Amino acid sequence: MADIETEQNRDENSPYPLPSHDRLKVLSSTRPVVTQSTHVRINHERLKELAQRWLQEIAATSDHTAEQDQWYFQYHFFDGGERTVNWMLLLDALNFCFWSERGQPRWTIEYKGETLNGYWAEAAALTRAVEEGLPLWDADYLSKLNSETLAHIFRGEQTIPLFEERLRNAREVGYVLQTHFNGQFSQVIAQAKGSAPALAELLTTYFPSFNDITTYRGQEVRFLKRAQICVSDLASAFKGTAWGAFSDLNQLTAFADYKLPQVLRHFHVFEYSDKLAQRIDTQMLLPAGSEEEVEIRAATVWACELLQRAMRQEGQENVTAAEIDQRLWLLGQDATTMRPYHRTRTIFY
Repeated sequence: MADIETEQNRDENSPYPLPSHDRLKVLSSTRPVVTQSTHVRINHERLKELAQRWLQEIAATSDHTAEQDQWYFQYHFFDGGERTVNWMLLLDALNFCFWSERGQPRWTIEYKGETLNGYWAEAAALTRAVEEGLPLWDADYLSKLNSETLAHIFRGEQTIPLFEERLRNAREVGYVLQTHFNGQFSQVIAQAKGSAPALAELLTTYFPSFNDITTYRGQEVRFLKRAQICVSDLASAFKGTAWGAFSDLNQLTAFADYKLPQVLRHFHVFEYSDKLAQRIDTQMLLPAGSEEEVEIRAATVWACELLQRAMRQEGQENVTAAEIDQRLWLLGQDATTMRPYHRTRTIFY
């Protein structure tokens, strides 16, 4: 196969033009997937309708970014210092796969009178652990974390999925920070020199569990979901200052997971083949790295990219793919009227 970028640059009429910047190669490596996809189709008319709907909602309120930009301090530990930075790295190292098997109850925790599940339960459980005196910012402590302690941290109803994988990731965080960065994630951030994609690259280079790369028909495909979301989380939590100061956040893509495709399908932006729709609707597992799974994730990246571009053309010049992602993700938290999300057991989302 010819070089991907050479192929893409020849196709001037493509509905998926590459931006001038693509340092992480997420857009360039997922573009051949969406153009060759046989299981997932992006409905461009429906995508434009969704963008217009959001533009109308924004026009109707004077504070349209409040919900998207909010960092939920009630669930996240935050002291404004290096402890927070290390804690956030752990948070995103463990931020994946919260769904239960078909017909089984979800993992939940009780925190300050609330019953939480999914990502909110993870964040609150890690915050609860800090409040109980566990030093989850300490690299040496994390490198030696045992299963009994992690089970205590995530105690609740049912067991958090992929428990052993989370234990390995937590230990990896501690080991890598100790070995290469004097125990401080802030030193990794310093090496990035204010560049969001540079920090995402450092995460994928030093922390194998962040290296979210697969193949599709013999070609490498890059998603880097948790690496990118970690950078975005830092920017949100620190409100663009200190360890959250990045000059090029607009170079990040959407964070391809299982909730965003569910919402995009709900709005008919995604159309699935009959076979894939049946597998998802009956909650059958899609193997990680299968054509169907890679096509769903690639389409997610590009749908968010195109939604961003559509909104920018209508005056929302500063909207980022991360904000599009967050808007979709929040809509997905009330999924009672939506069809199921695809189910893939993986540490990457």
